[in-house]
Amino acid sequence: MSRKTRLRRELLAARRLLTSEDVENAASVLASTALVLPGLAGARTVAAYVSVGREPGTRVLLDMLRARGVRVLLPVLMADNDLDWGLFEGTDRLVPAGRGLLEPSGPRLGPGAVLEAEAVLLPGLAVDGRGMRLGRGGGSYDRVLARLSAAGAHPALVVLLYDDEVVARVPEEPHDHPVDAVVTPAGARRFAR
Repeated sequence: MSRKTRLRRELLAARRLLTSEDVENAASVLASTALVLPGLAGARTVAAYVSVGREPGTRVLLDMLRARGVRVLLPVLMADNDLDWGLFEGTDRLVPAGRGLLEPSGPRLGPGAVLEAEAVLLPGLAVDGRGMRLGRGGGSYDRVLARLSAAGAHPALVVLLYDDEVVARVPEEPHDHPVDAVVTPAGARRFAR
């Protein structure tokens, strides 16, 4: 078993121990902290995601961004694990998708729509002091990050995590990209890039 696989299993097991109340309380704090983070505070277009299960909650943040007039793009998982994008028009306009995910019900904007984002919220399981992120292992966001890099786009890359998911070292591979910041219930931390 690889170090990445082992670390993913440990982190997912810890998340399963969280209560719904833990997740809800963290979501409110994460939203408040994220909204004042440089790179996200003034963004007019943000690519985000809808949290599911015990992931750090994003719905409060999505609603707050939309209330500010921010254009929020949400991912739509395609058959090849790449991501298309649609507009967030409210939680009542989200529809169930494969793998327990929720996605926007409106028109698809194409995989390149993420290039318009000034900030990208990335799901993750951990981040280390260098800003290296450990994802779930599906590769969808690796493709997004490669697309941004190939286009010369440099949006603020932000990952939302629980406090104990900021770790000493994340195993990395050549295709991995560092993030600019992590937001946890304890606060935000920016990384030099």
